[in-house]
Amino acid sequence: MSLYLIILIVSLAGPLALSFEKNLMLYKRWKYLLPAILITMVVFVTWDIIFTHMGCWFFNPVYNSGIYIYKLPLEEYLFFIAIPYACAFSFYAVQFHFPKFKLNERWTKKITFLMVILSVITSLANLDHIYTFVNFLVLPIILLLSYYFTKEVVQYYLAIYPILLIPFFIINGILTGTGIEQAVFDYNPQVIIGIHIFSIPLEDMFYNFSLLLSPLALTHIFEMRSKKNKKV
Repeated sequence: MSLYLIILIVSLAGPLALSFEKNLMLYKRWKYLLPAILITMVVFVTWDIIFTHMGCWFFNPVYNSGIYIYKLPLEEYLFFIAIPYACAFSFYAVQFHFPKFKLNERWTKKITFLMVILSVITSLANLDHIYTFVNFLVLPIILLLSYYFTKEVVQYYLAIYPILLIPFFIINGILTGTGIEQAVFDYNPQVIIGIHIFSIPLEDMFYNFSLLLSPLALTHIFEMRSKKNKKV
């Protein structure tokens, strides 16, 4: 079994088992959450395939199964299911146990628009670093759409995201080479600005922000639409 697959299994095992916990009962949200994760997966896998073909990043065959689809190892596809699900579990668990742990509308609006402005500036300032440019161009689009359609989700997400960064630094740290001889995947230095936190490119923190927010916002939209249809 590859190291990449082991990391994904360990990341998913706990959240999946605890999804049946009698109070949280996350499994009841699966009909909304799983389609939301799959839609997000299509978008980000497409991005991943394009950037892989462009030579923006590389996958180390030492740490994956050797099964490739459009130059992506099988584990990379599973990544976009396992990690968003595990983080969605953490999000809903915090939300359930600490329902007041969220930003008020005023601060949500301020932080949202500050992030949008800074992201656009960062994107335009890095036209020669394709990953940085696209990453900071995608983030404000996802954040603004989420704010417009699911403001309550953004209120919770902005408060909870620092907590989600803890497993992010552990998992992405290992994947990018922290604590192991070689990275599971690595970046072409020409596509990033070169600022790292441990072995993790700075851009990944904001890529992760977009990747995890998307299914949460979509889940909320699907759930609210379902409840609305039942009332009609």
